[in-house]
Amino acid sequence: MFRFALFAAVSLIALPCAARAQSAAEEAPEAPPAVTVSGSVALASDYRFRGVSQTDGDMAVQGGVTIAHESGAYIGAWGSNLSGWGTFGGANLELDLIAGYKAKLGDNAALDIGAVWYMYPGGADKTDFVEPYVKLTGTTGPATLTAGVAYAPAQQALGRWYFTGQDAANGVYNAPGDKADNLYLWGDAAIAIGGTPLTAKAHIGYSNGNPGLGPNATSIAPTGEYWDWSLGVDAVWKNLTLGIAWVDTDISNRDAAYLRPSFSKGQDGTGNIAGSTVLVSLTAAF
Repeated sequence: MFRFALFAAVSLIALPCAARAQSAAEEAPEAPPAVTVSGSVALASDYRFRGVSQTDGDMAVQGGVTIAHESGAYIGAWGSNLSGWGTFGGANLELDLIAGYKAKLGDNAALDIGAVWYMYPGGADKTDFVEPYVKLTGTTGPATLTAGVAYAPAQQALGRWYFTGQDAANGVYNAPGDKADNLYLWGDAAIAIGGTPLTAKAHIGYSNGNPGLGPNATSIAPTGEYWDWSLGVDAVWKNLTLGIAWVDTDISNRDAAYLRPSFSKGQDGTGNIAGSTVLVSLTAAF
């Protein structure tokens, strides 16, 4: 009888403790994974790189994937179809390989340091180039602000091999083997509109680099020095984002005349591929 009473008492004490332990285990949040994978696919009415069309004003299909470690290190890849000026001598494809490190500077700020290797598979020699970058992002209320600088050291892909578009069309090299660097400064702002799925966005950028034509009759900074900007709005529904933006540069027809016929739609010497346009995109994130 004594043994039975002792067993019952121990059971009455142990059962609630076990129940609390099980409940605590069920309520404890799962630890975030050490490695995360994210990506997106997009359909855009044009591919504008720093304000200049890389698809002759035509539609672009784009996609990318990023693998990030909890330490802040990440790697990724991004690609898009190309045509006309944007091909850099390649097979109508741009493939970017990305690596970097993102460090938190506080609850609302982060520093991102990395590099992009721009590749144009199937292209001519001296096509690919590398561009390191630094970005500082901060959030205050509904606004997210980003300031960045990208600097590509001197490389043949960025050099001024031709002095004019006509020289390029005739296949006459003016300075074969020339190397040049490129500087790009930019600022972005995004403000969530309370009570709606909308986010207003703005961008401004400044390019300074090769004022001519590279080995593949293109340049990452057409006319050498120019500004680009955009204003737009994004609408988000679940994992889909519909974006509409007005994109423009200060490259005029007169500024770009010496680059033609390369710097034109269809490379026929007409049409400004750096003029203002309304850019529409639909992006699915995963």
